Amino acid sequence: MLTSSREEQDLIRSYQLGSNAYVVKPVQFPDFVMAVKQLGVFWAMLNELPPR
Repeated sequence: MLTSSREEQDLIRSYQLGSNAYVVKPVQFPDFVMAVKQLGVFWAMLNELPPR
C-alpha cells in the first residue's frame, strides 16, 4: 500500500485486508520519485512470489 497516512490504525487495517507492504509517501516530490523508483526495483527484482 502506498499512502500518505501515518495512522497506526490505517497500518493495522491495511495488513488485515491483505496488504503485503505499507509505504508512506514522502511529501517532497524528489523524495517521492526516489521512493517510487526504489519500490519498482523491489517489486521487479527482489520480491519473490509464492509458487503457483
